[in-house]
Amino acid sequence: MTGVQIFGVRDSAATRAAERFFKERGVAIHFVDLERKPLAPGEIKRFVQRFGLAALLDREGKAYAETGLGYLRLSEAELLGKIERDPRLLRLPLVRSAQGLSIGRDEVAWKAMVPVRPAFRP
Repeated sequence: MTGVQIFGVRDSAATRAAERFFKERGVAIHFVDLERKPLAPGEIKRFVQRFGLAALLDREGKAYAETGLGYLRLSEAELLGKIERDPRLLRLPLVRSAQGLSIGRDEVAWKAMVPVRPAFRP
């Protein structure tokens, strides 16, 4: 895969920051709007295996507080169902490239995803 896949929502400042970061560096972007198309089970599994389900949750976000997740005891399957219905529960954006994965606003990880260009030699 060339470029990156960004999973997020249009009105997320962090998602827009990721788009801007990669566009400024000439990296091709495939944006997946999680409000229109839920994260596929295989995709979420890839991020859960790497970071753990708890790390994917935006515990500081408004959606987390509104749903009362801090007080509920849910199985992983129930929690995944809630995430599928409300992507704002995730630390967005989720970014995937051939070089790695990242969650949230993580410019260090994003830099590692940008291909190194050879130096210009006249």
